[in-house]
Amino acid sequence: MAEAASKDGGEALLEVRNLKMHFPVTSGIIFQRKIADIKAVDGVSFTIKKGETLGLVGESGCGKTTTGRCILQLYKPTSGDIIFDGQELTSLSGSAMRAMRRQMQVIFQDPYGSLNPRMTCGDIVGEPLTVHKLTANKGEHRDRVTELLQVVGLNPYMADRYPHEFSGGQRQRIGIARALAVNPSFIVCDEPVSALDVSIQAQVINLLEELQDQFGLTYLFIAHDLSVVRHISDRVAVMYLGHIVEVADRIELYDNPLHPYTKALLSAVPIPDPVVEAKRERIILTGDVPSPMNPPEGCVFHTRCPIMIEDCKLWMPELREVSTDHWVACIRVDGYGEPGF
Repeated sequence: MAEAASKDGGEALLEVRNLKMHFPVTSGIIFQRKIADIKAVDGVSFTIKKGETLGLVGESGCGKTTTGRCILQLYKPTSGDIIFDGQELTSLSGSAMRAMRRQMQVIFQDPYGSLNPRMTCGDIVGEPLTVHKLTANKGEHRDRVTELLQVVGLNPYMADRYPHEFSGGQRQRIGIARALAVNPSFIVCDEPVSALDVSIQAQVINLLEELQDQFGLTYLFIAHDLSVVRHISDRVAVMYLGHIVEVADRIELYDNPLHPYTKALLSAVPIPDPVVEAKRERIILTGDVPSPMNPPEGCVFHTRCPIMIEDCKLWMPELREVSTDHWVACIRVDGYGEPGF
């Protein structure tokens, strides 16, 4: 199976192989028994090169955030391998994983709920320094907090303020500064701009790009807004109901989408040119996203696919490279083989 390959050159920092995260559904109050599984992530594979940004997109509930949390070991995966900088994370002990988390950080979606309202801005940013014992004394700690606030565009005099005294964009900058405190090499950006105004979104995206260049960061950028993903990502992976259905370079994906789900997503993205917007084809998907507790047999997209054939009900196609670094999981795409690939 494809490890949904990444762009040419460079060394892989993160490799995810056949990742599955199934949440048990139980029945009963005293004697609980498992009656089903919610298959939030069901066989996902990809790699991310050092210094690269992989955009992970899809509808709400498709498993994007769960994938990110499994990588960080906030969820213990049901099965699969997560190899970060040569280390297999799923087999690490608790103390070893805590040490590894210095290299892996997260920026959360909600800038309001992700900050402790009882802590000052300086305490929030400085907490990772204390936890990982990265500063020798109070003076060094204070200087490092000041430096981090300046890096993300906040005035150091704001260090004594509480989260409710900041705007949404400023709170997200605090979250970014907290993530940078331990000098990570990899950051999971979990829809970091979806709760912000459009003008503020652009500022935060530009900041993330500047920080990536400055510190050599690698990002997994999770989002549902394809226009944002196109701006920041090197490659884009499209996810549907726990499966990755297409992976390609961002320009290739937007100019030449191959999977019918990707085409439908891109057809919903508005284009600034009113002439082009008026003429382009809209793809309207019928029906609702199936429940991950009872996904369809065969290809998980076949219940909504406009080009479905009977063979689509028989098996879930694996990602296959149909052109250079362009991977698709669809039997209707030219070049795809017979069952058994």
